[in-house]
Amino acid sequence: MTTHTFDVVVLGAGSGGYAAALRLAELGKTVALIERDKVGGTCLHRGCIPTKALLHAAEVADTVREATQYGVTAQLDAIDPAGVAAYRRGIVAKKHKGLEGLLSARKITTVSGSGRLEGERTVRVGDDLYTGTELILATGSYSRTLPGIEIGGRVLTSEQALELEVIPERVLVLGGGVIGVEFASVWRSFGSDVTIIEALDHLVPNEDLAVSKGLERAFRKRGIAQKLGVRFQSVQQSDEGVTVTLEDGTTLDGDYLLVAVGRGPATADLGIEEAGITLDRGFVIVDERLHTNVPGVWAVGDITPGLQLAHRGFQQGIAVAERIAGLDPVAVPDSQVPKVTYSHPEVASVGLTEAQAADKLGADRIRAYEFNLAGNAKSEIIGTGGFVKVIREVDGPVIGIHLLGDRVGELITEGQLAVAWEAFPEDLAPLLHAHPTQSEALGEAFLALSGKPLHAL
Repeated sequence: MTTHTFDVVVLGAGSGGYAAALRLAELGKTVALIERDKVGGTCLHRGCIPTKALLHAAEVADTVREATQYGVTAQLDAIDPAGVAAYRRGIVAKKHKGLEGLLSARKITTVSGSGRLEGERTVRVGDDLYTGTELILATGSYSRTLPGIEIGGRVLTSEQALELEVIPERVLVLGGGVIGVEFASVWRSFGSDVTIIEALDHLVPNEDLAVSKGLERAFRKRGIAQKLGVRFQSVQQSDEGVTVTLEDGTTLDGDYLLVAVGRGPATADLGIEEAGITLDRGFVIVDERLHTNVPGVWAVGDITPGLQLAHRGFQQGIAVAERIAGLDPVAVPDSQVPKVTYSHPEVASVGLTEAQAADKLGADRIRAYEFNLAGNAKSEIIGTGGFVKVIREVDGPVIGIHLLGDRVGELITEGQLAVAWEAFPEDLAPLLHAHPTQSEALGEAFLALSGKPLHAL
């Protein structure tokens, strides 16, 4: 048995873990980064990056299918699953190689293997022990399922869906959150008949109600069927397909069922509880500085309660690294973390929904304004509908921004700045937005909320 000593040991090399390691190395700390799979974690290999590659391939398919409306003669002959997979894997491989090179250049010790906590701030990997003055837990998350559902065969999680080598003729999606909506969008663009099953009353139920309803309309227009407000009861599968029964007695048939009911914290069987670290339903409990109840032990990313987003974990990893080094970075609350659903059309948001703002401040203390993208030239050019919705406190700052439309994810950083800096619409209205861009829609909303709408009555 060999013991290796570092300033910091990081367990998990996903977005939060590798970001912490890189920043710690910049700050002069020695770091061991332990990962049982590949550096980059779920986001790079089984989540954000490969799914967005699929979504771009889907966008290309839609563009070719609709090319004649732009005066371009083209024909979509077929979707080549093997070609799409090769494109997806190529993107992931390139990003993975780049990350490995970056970690090596920063002289971070990368340890390949399954780690388990053993003793104070010590992780065992095989016969070796890695001990740090500080320990960061960043073990990420896994795909949840529901009681009575056995994953395998024609019942898939997002991981198996990514590796699917065929385009299903009919596919059922259990869960209308981000993951379910994105896969539904891809499969519909590839020509599948898609039905989404969601127990709550709306798709993307954590978003503003206007956005949820707008996405539902857009999906119906695309031919994506929706069973909303009804719970799953059971699934049966055969060699030919699946049959899903809902609690209202409805049965649905498909070639595959995607189970997209959220993700859980990957903290089981890692020795975390045995080390005295407080867990709640599997999540590691941390304070506002991301410190656990055990001195010298921190946690970041999906294993902490709150939004499960790669960029949140990334930011948390950097923040913890700086705190370990004696700096005092600003904490970013979840209400200021931007969210994007990369479907067609996209959804993007930051801050409070209108319902949340009304609950917090009172309905008479807020004002919401929607600007329809039909009034935005660039949106008309690229052929997207949707809207921009901005919520402000009466005589106060912008507290929520909600967007629906193709490519609106690229606009949400401006929304984050407005919300995080507590900007008043009157402060933002004089600022210029290049013409023609979709960002002008945000500018129009700021103008309207400051009492001087330009392209709206």
